[in-house]
Amino acid sequence: MITLTGIADEAGRDIETQIRAHRELGWDSIELRLVDGKNICGDLGDEAFEHAAACLEESCLQVTGFASAIGNWSRRIDGDFEIDLAELRRAIPRMQRLGARFIRTMSWVGEGVPEEQWRDEALRRYAELARIAGEGGIVLAHENCTGWGGLSGRHLRELVETVGSPHLVVLFDVGNTISHGYEPWPFYRAVKDLVRYVHVKDCRAEPGGARSQRYAYPGEGDACVREILADLIASGYDGVVSIEPHVASIVHLGESTAPPDEIYASYLRYARATEALLAEARALAAGPAS
Repeated sequence: MITLTGIADEAGRDIETQIRAHRELGWDSIELRLVDGKNICGDLGDEAFEHAAACLEESCLQVTGFASAIGNWSRRIDGDFEIDLAELRRAIPRMQRLGARFIRTMSWVGEGVPEEQWRDEALRRYAELARIAGEGGIVLAHENCTGWGGLSGRHLRELVETVGSPHLVVLFDVGNTISHGYEPWPFYRAVKDLVRYVHVKDCRAEPGGARSQRYAYPGEGDACVREILADLIASGYDGVVSIEPHVASIVHLGESTAPPDEIYASYLRYARATEALLAEARALAAGPAS
């Protein structure tokens, strides 16, 4: 059975607002990234984490995962790997406290570094990250985004299969294909059997396949969200489906200037549109009524 959730800081900054959005939707799960603008894995202080944890425990929401900054767009492959290791080690006890299984990761910026060196260092780092994840009983979910593993479906598949750990899986972000200038279907098909976590995002393509920041509600862009969700459902996918709207708030581009009520409303609208697409996919998979 699919677990439906969302990166809740795109509904609001504080944990109370994030919980309220998921309760209003009737969802029983939540994905955490930023609380009051600070990452749950990194710079969120212990006192603030304890407050968030108490609120989550009172709400009875299940935390599906943490969206970390490990290997992301702010970190280079020739940078200090200890930053990533420290973040993972800090995240694990917090994940254990909240019962979260997955932690979102990427595989570092490599501009100016020969690709073979980028690849080898990414594989070396992931072997170490996977070992630590295994010791902590959690799973690294590599997103098709920044990094060597995000260059294509072939690259991501090679990374996961070479590391060969049950504590490393694929997080497929549907909209990241278009936003990074890739065709959705070839990337998806290359990693489909490795996908255990999905981010629902949609994006309108730029002419010539250039990178795009023109994010859209699910099914209204060019990332084949409707078709990919339908294919996942038809194939028996039973992992996590998490919304990451980017329509009113895009974390990596800075704070949104939209009013908080507009951000909150857009999150609910995005969630309900995703629910509708999943219902449509389930109906198609079930076939015509007898």
